[in-house]
Amino acid sequence: MCTPLFVLPLVFGLGCVGDDFGRTRQTIYHQDMHQWVGAEATESLGGRASEFLLTDNERALRDMAYYFIQPPHSRPAWKAVFGDYDRIASPWRQKVVFDRTSYGRKMIDEPHRSQASSYQGLMEDVRNDLSMLDQFIPLAVKINDLDIKRNKALGYVGDLSPRERGDAQARMRENVLVVQWAQQCVEQRVSSYRWALERLVIMAPDPLAAQADALIAELARRAATAWTSATPVAGRVLRVGG
Repeated sequence: MCTPLFVLPLVFGLGCVGDDFGRTRQTIYHQDMHQWVGAEATESLGGRASEFLLTDNERALRDMAYYFIQPPHSRPAWKAVFGDYDRIASPWRQKVVFDRTSYGRKMIDEPHRSQASSYQGLMEDVRNDLSMLDQFIPLAVKINDLDIKRNKALGYVGDLSPRERGDAQARMRENVLVVQWAQQCVEQRVSSYRWALERLVIMAPDPLAAQADALIAELARRAATAWTSATPVAGRVLRVGG
């Protein structure tokens, strides 16, 4: 899987949406480009998205969550041209059944010089997920702790309007749902990686399979246990098998 911040240029009839050397124009990328993630999660459950501005931490949470929300081995939206940017339906709204074979089929169809490169590509994707979890989970816990304090502060703020209370409660719920959405996607990735490794083992056996299996097992362990350190303010956890 490609890592963030690289941009693929695309030339249209009258020009290119990327700047020189493939950099994304500022008109395409903006700091709140993933704000919709929280709003989609909230609105898909019939709630109203908060009108409060995102904090720096909340903005970073949505950016990192989108890394997991996008299907593995696909172009991140910030690397794609503007016309390729698609919003993704939340799991509370989505009717399409999760396809755990999609990642593996794409990987197998790609040309490789040897089976070792297929295994290396799989392990790189899993390592990238583990690296992102190292950043995402502490941030999620930090935001949760701050929201617990925010929730307590609602009882002490003077002249609090119903609208302000509603926006605060909506933002707390929104933050939890963003984390839960990412959690489900991590577990789906584990399932996808396992399917891909199983196919590689029968199609092109290699000693690297043991290393790949160990990495996937570590990602599965982290996906199942790392989230318990944060106590949700609101929401409900979604679980999928991996």
